[in-house]
Amino acid sequence: MSLIKQFRLPDLGEGLTEGEILKWLVQPGDEVLLNQPIVEVETAKAAVELPSPYAGVVTELLHGEGDTVDVGSPIISFETDSTGTADPAPANPAIPAIPAIPAAASVPQAVEPETAVGTPPADAAVEPGLIGGPAPGGRTSVLVGYGPKSVTAKRRPRKAPLPRPGSIAEVAEESVSTSDLARPPARVSAAEVGAAAHRRKQAPVPAKPPVRKLARDLGVDLREITASGPDGIITRADVLSASALAASPTGEPARVTAGVPSAVPLDPAGREQRIPIKGVRKHTAAAVSASAFTAPHVTEFLTVDVTRGMRAVRRLKETAGFEGVRVSPLLLVAKALLLAVRRWPMINSSWDEAAQEIVVKDYVNLGIAAATPRGLIVPNISDAGRLSLRDLADAMSALVRTAREGRTAPADMQGGTITITNVGVFGVDSGTPILNPGESAILAVGAIREQPWVHKGKVKPRTVTTLALSFDHRVVDGELGSLFLADVAAVLRDPEATVLAWS
Repeated sequence: MSLIKQFRLPDLGEGLTEGEILKWLVQPGDEVLLNQPIVEVETAKAAVELPSPYAGVVTELLHGEGDTVDVGSPIISFETDSTGTADPAPANPAIPAIPAIPAAASVPQAVEPETAVGTPPADAAVEPGLIGGPAPGGRTSVLVGYGPKSVTAKRRPRKAPLPRPGSIAEVAEESVSTSDLARPPARVSAAEVGAAAHRRKQAPVPAKPPVRKLARDLGVDLREITASGPDGIITRADVLSASALAASPTGEPARVTAGVPSAVPLDPAGREQRIPIKGVRKHTAAAVSASAFTAPHVTEFLTVDVTRGMRAVRRLKETAGFEGVRVSPLLLVAKALLLAVRRWPMINSSWDEAAQEIVVKDYVNLGIAAATPRGLIVPNISDAGRLSLRDLADAMSALVRTAREGRTAPADMQGGTITITNVGVFGVDSGTPILNPGESAILAVGAIREQPWVHKGKVKPRTVTTLALSFDHRVVDGELGSLFLADVAAVLRDPEATVLAWS
């Protein structure tokens, strides 16, 4: 007797509620064995393969590739033999346990618009100083000074509005009082009419300089335009309308785009691409947002002459025991950071908000930021401070290779203590990196280039790079951050001498 059983998407880690089906490894009609991989699923932390909890024949795939499925929803059906059915274990050992996302990486709850921005009080009732709070003049306090006023600027009215172009009869009519209407009209001589017209042509036309330039470019006489702006000011739209009217053979206004003789109407919807925010990118966005707006970031920069350091890297490649090993400048940077952490262990800490404690860690889980097609991930090398230089090189090579293949285990992305991000591989000199949630420091390494440099009193071409250290100012003050960054630079500047001096 056969039974139809469904496999529901399991809870792949505490805190995860959904997963995206990347690839089905089986199709309807296929016979599968117990614990045979059947589907590749991407969660907010990593891509994992799920094993079959049953032995039998696949009858139906309930979701297609690319679908996002809630945890607990059925994804596949099997036809199984009632005598040989294997009930799914409550915790499948083939599925790696995924630790919970740190609290700092959770997405903040949305704030209602009515409560997001309050009405600023009067200037006299405001005490400035709180970042993001109200300040005098309807402003908002920022890091330095005050932001722009929230009130709307008003134009000072003109002392006397200038007359608009029109006929002499209209000018005369505007100057006649109510009592004068009973009087017989006065005769106006031709000379007086000509003089009035001449005065009107000589009177300045109210228009701003950009509008005047536009009128000159389009060959439009401002005196022939009826103004639509406040206080009789001629606007840009008035000039464009007059130019279109003059250019139209029918005498009706035409659509005009300044500077584009034959503009094609833009269809934004047909030239936009929408990418769903899910999986690794969704988790990364939530994590960096929480980090950026929770930990007060400070970034320091230091440009270093690494000519001797790069010579040391080249010599290391030729050293016995490093044959076939990928030796790169990043390996030297990682070793420099680990040595500096020994001298300044406070940099390798985390902020425990719930316990109101700073946790100083006597181990270094070194994170290496890696760009993948699915987004940015930060796998880490566990207890990297205890590894030899050769073991560190092997671990870094394996980490980068696994990340590029999209096979990084979820456990390898948890528990990091300090991170390196190499922006130099993209030709970038520096940046202001955002802390990985739960960590207190991240080091960015810029491009390594030959530059003019003052060396021993003379300007010479030297190999130079720029380091950028971001740190959590609640844990790391400016002195500690500066000393740590200076020590990293010292190792890169002269590895042999520095290591000997510190040993």
